[in-house]
Amino acid sequence: MNRQTTIPSMTDRAAALGVRIHDPAPPREFDYFHAGCRLHGFDWGGTGPAVLLLHGGRLTARTWDFVCLGLRGDARLIALDLRGHGDSDWSEDYRIATMAEDVLAAADHLGFDRVRLVGMSLGGTVAAHLRGAHPDRVERLALIDVAPGVDFESTERMRTFLLALGPVAELDSVVDDALRVNPLADRAAVTYRMSTMFRHTPEGDWVPKADPRPPDFPAIMAAVESFPVQLAGLPVLLVRGERSRALPQSAAERLIGSLPGSALVVVPDAGHNVQEDNPAVLIPVLRGFLT
Repeated sequence: MNRQTTIPSMTDRAAALGVRIHDPAPPREFDYFHAGCRLHGFDWGGTGPAVLLLHGGRLTARTWDFVCLGLRGDARLIALDLRGHGDSDWSEDYRIATMAEDVLAAADHLGFDRVRLVGMSLGGTVAAHLRGAHPDRVERLALIDVAPGVDFESTERMRTFLLALGPVAELDSVVDDALRVNPLADRAAVTYRMSTMFRHTPEGDWVPKADPRPPDFPAIMAAVESFPVQLAGLPVLLVRGERSRALPQSAAERLIGSLPGSALVVVPDAGHNVQEDNPAVLIPVLRGFLT
């Protein structure tokens, strides 16, 4: 007999993580096009400065749900699905430069002249490239758990698991497998994350949203090494998860030391996915920097 997967609601999950919610309404979805690719995003509204949030590899714009619920009203929050992820189309071109131009196209589509960026892991790499290519369009940047010296090998086991995902009849089976890879993870957190990374088809199957082709890690690592040049002169906040194995403390401190006026914040009880692990602490950190 098939099990009925119980998926926590966005607001229930956020409240369980200690996020104060002032407006529980879901965001408005929108599509736009760039370089022949249909791209997707979530507009959380707001009248403050324009803030674009970029997710990490294999994740989706939904990774920012809890942060956006907590920051709502402080800024105009836009969470984007990078090409090949979430509800954006797959592509033959996943160069960092192309994805950065996708983000710029989103700003143009929404009428933003200058933006503030929040980028986690791959999203931070895309954001840094955008600033280097268009310094007049980026006001400030919050990097989440990514800097030169990042150790993506530490996440290889989970990445291998994610790359091997295929259609399944029950989302619970994916959750079970993920918990075998990371037994210390919270089941409700994993269930919510997987529900955002899979599409429930009319036939009842669950199908991964992300393009199954592996990313070009040498190109990504080379792009990360360019951060000190790309970010020179920009207000930068680097956030590291205290339990992160991907970003050593020494690497985080080196980047901050190379960027005068930048700041490093270590979020407790958080790994690489800081925005999902401990949004209640991350939200006021981002609020103070972005607004």
